Amino acid sequence: MMRASFLCVSLFVATANLAFAQSPPAAETPTPRGWQSLSPEQQRLLKNYQDTWGGLPAERQQALARGSQRWLSMTPEQRAGAQQRFGQWRTMPPEQRQELRQRWQQFKSLPPEQQQRVRESFQRFRRMSPERRQELRRQWRQMSPEQRRNAIQRPAAPRPRLR
Repeated sequence: MMRASFLCVSLFVATANLAFAQSPPAAETPTPRGWQSLSPEQQRLLKNYQDTWGGLPAERQQALARGSQRWLSMTPEQRAGAQQRFGQWRTMPPEQRQELRQRWQQFKSLPPEQQQRVRESFQRFRRMSPERRQELRRQWRQMSPEQRRNAIQRPAAPRPRLR
């Protein structure tokens, strides 16, 4: 249970940085994008970059293009949530941002089925009452580093299926 809770909390923190910590895979060499290759909606969103677009590194152009496309595909509720998370991100100290980037990279390096288990654990954690989440956080803080490592490495117990 503690393993799942830790992974849930870690994923929750990492998702705050979801849109900002992504980078293209190391093997992929991004090619520069011309301003005109962006849709009119993307150009409108990225208008502050228009004059400097050609001078941006290809990786930055790709990230901005992907981010703008993601933004355009969001519902108003998703956009509000993204704006809130971005506000939280901007107020974080640089050390905390770096830690989140590292956690995100660790998550992305997991096999897809393990990523899915983490997502499911995170959803279970979010459905818990605030009191239960607080209790799990308290238990985690009281564990020794060795107990935490063991909780993370221990396979999650199978959950009974309710019919």
